Amino acid sequence: MSKRPVNKRPVRAWIKDRGLLLANVGLFVVFLGGMIISGAASYSEEQQTHGGPPLGILQYLATGHFVEAVFENWESEFLQMAMYVVLTVFLFQKGSSESKPVGKHAPQDEDPRDARMTAKTPWPVRRGGWVLKVYEHSLSGLLGLLFLLSFTMHAVGGTAAYNEEQLSHGLPEVSTWEYIASSQFWFESFQNWQSEFLAVAVLVGASVYLRERGSPESKPVAEPHYQTGA
Repeated sequence: MSKRPVNKRPVRAWIKDRGLLLANVGLFVVFLGGMIISGAASYSEEQQTHGGPPLGILQYLATGHFVEAVFENWESEFLQMAMYVVLTVFLFQKGSSESKPVGKHAPQDEDPRDARMTAKTPWPVRRGGWVLKVYEHSLSGLLGLLFLLSFTMHAVGGTAAYNEEQLSHGLPEVSTWEYIASSQFWFESFQNWQSEFLAVAVLVGASVYLRERGSPESKPVAEPHYQTGA
């Protein structure tokens, strides 16, 4: 009996429909892997210079050095995204593709309670009440929660890494709260936070005058500079 040919179109269509997410997740995995490998090698070399044994990759994943390095960066990313989502609700930038239109109606401002309910309407909208209230702000809520979790893990991992350094110099350990109150912790946070908001400011301002054909982050190439919104 001849085998029926496998229809690859649904798989290709599924990948195409999710290409942006899949590409970013894939790049995240690649770069995280690169960070782990290079970080483990660098940390192991540092340990050996102080007379300690070399560490394997799995051992490195349990160190404060790794935890602090990962979550210090995640913290700034989620803060930037959470703040950007909230700020774009209230603030505008004339001419930017990143802003809602100035003085005009935007679909994002429509009250979901006035929407016509269908089977395709998200369940929280159909449910209404406090469920809808939470759903209305679920994006900023998720990003804010991820920021708080990353902030906490940055503090925990940073404390472990800081105490390891303290012990190597014969100094006493500190608690997590003491580390959070230290200039070291806030220096690590602020050095990342400032770069995140600089990048957003550049994107918002540059999108007024510059274009990227085919990108939803850009206005159409022939659109006038004063045109606001995608």
